[in-house]
Amino acid sequence: MRSRYSAYALQLADYLLATWHPSTRPATLAFDEQPPLRWLGLDVKRHVADGDRAVVEFVARYRQGGGSAGRLRETSRFLREDGRWYYVDGDVSN
Repeated sequence: MRSRYSAYALQLADYLLATWHPSTRPATLAFDEQPPLRWLGLDVKRHVADGDRAVVEFVARYRQGGGSAGRLRETSRFLREDGRWYYVDGDVSN
């Protein structure tokens, strides 16, 4: 989870796509927000692993342009295949 947050902050689309499960992976990933997001921090609230499945609840803070800060709260689902963890999907809440 932390590596994916860092990849978003650094706009590393190739890494994000490589760590996204093929069943839900988009064909491309663009960082075209205008003005661009600047990620400010990550707070992992909860992590529950159950065999080859895991759920991670987190809050990521960001600022867009010179505007006020915002928060992204998500509960993400991950799946381990061949020893590697993949992001499957997530539910965003306020």
